[in-house]
Parts: sequence; C-alpha cells; structure tokens
Amino acid sequence: MGQNNIRGYIVDAILFVVFSVIAFAAPFKMTGVFWLGYIFGVIAIVSQIYFIKISFLNGKDVKSKFYGFPIAKIGVFYLGIQVGLSLAEFITAGFLPVWIALIVNTLMIAFAAIGTIAADVMRNEIVKQDVQIKMNVKNIRALQSQTVSFVDMCQDADIKKQLQGLADDFKYSDPVSSEDTQEMETELKFLVNEIQRALVDGDMKSVESFCVRVKASLAERNRICKLAK
Repeated sequence: MGQNNIRGYIVDAILFVVFSVIAFAAPFKMTGVFWLGYIFGVIAIVSQIYFIKISFLNGKDVKSKFYGFPIAKIGVFYLGIQVGLSLAEFITAGFLPVWIALIVNTLMIAFAAIGTIAADVMRNEIVKQDVQIKMNVKNIRALQSQTVSFVDMCQDADIKKQLQGLADDFKYSDPVSSEDTQEMETELKFLVNEIQRALVDGDMKSVESFCVRVKASLAERNRICKLAK
C-alpha cells in the first residue's frame, strides 16, 4: 500500500496544480464567489491526503485496509463534486450571490465529513467483530486440530475409528464460544488432554472411556449453542 499511497499524493499534487492553473489562467471574475469556489476546491484536493491516510495507512492489517475502500470512495466522490461546483462558481462568479456559494460549499464539506466519520466507525466495528469471531472460535478449532492428530497416534483399528468420529464431531460442531459454553469447553479441553495422555501410555480402555465422555459433553455444548440462537 505504501507505493500506492505515494502515487496518490503525486496525483493529488497534480490535481492541485491543474486546478490552480484553470482558476487563474482563465479570465474568470475574481469576486467573492470565485474565491469561495477556489478555497473549497483546494480543501477538497488537499483533504485527499487525509482520506488516503484514514482509508489505508491507519489500517492495522490487510483486512482493515480493505474495509477502508468505502472511505476512499467518499473522498473521491467529494473531490469530483466539489471541483465541479468550484468550476461552476468560477463561471458564474459575476452574478451568483456569495451566500448561495457559501451554503452550497459548506453543505458539501459537511456531507463529506459526516459520510467519512460514519464509514470509519462502520469499518472499526466490522474489524472488531472479525477479531471477536476469531477469538470465539479459537477453543473449538484448537480441540478439533488436537483430536485429528489422535487418529495417527492410534494403532488399534476400533479405537482409531472412534477417534476419527470424535474428530468429525468437533469438525461439525458450532465453533463459536460464548459465556454459556466456557465451563463445558474447559471440561472438554481436560478430557481431550486425558485422551492424549492415555494414547501416549497405550491405555486404550481409558481412551475409549474418555471418548464417550467427550462425545456426551460436546453434544451437550452443541445443544446449548442451539438454544442460545
């Protein structure tokens, strides 16, 4: 994103030069309306640096930067509309009342500011929810990965089949944890660790016993997850 941001700054500088050349090279009447159009046009151009920063540079990761694109779109939309308004004000500077130009330009910058704030708040909330979801599925995903490894550790065909079924149960279980499932997940973690210990010791009877307990506990957890929805 760094090189793209530099290119954005260069394009912004070019727009400023072109806009200024048009404003002062053409024979526009430099009335109050003209200066309002020029000032607000420059603000729109210079503000693109802020839009680029808040859209991409402030993103903490790739996904956050991706969610910044709607903010960048607002900036580009604001720039296009404001430059168009400024050019119209240059042309009508001889007869357009100053108060109309002031109100229109102020409304434009206000809409851009409100839209940017709203989009940034939405981006932060989406990123926050993504992080929360990753944290909420961490426990079950870890147990699923652990039980999958048990299949290769076991040489007994019947027990291996049970372990494969246990891994499948975790795979198709609701991965999202909640306050209601924390206690059961702590118990599941303990039982799964006991299976691992029993496998290392070669105690297949204990493995089979713990598998039954894990399945029962996991089924109860899934029931609680369904009731909570």
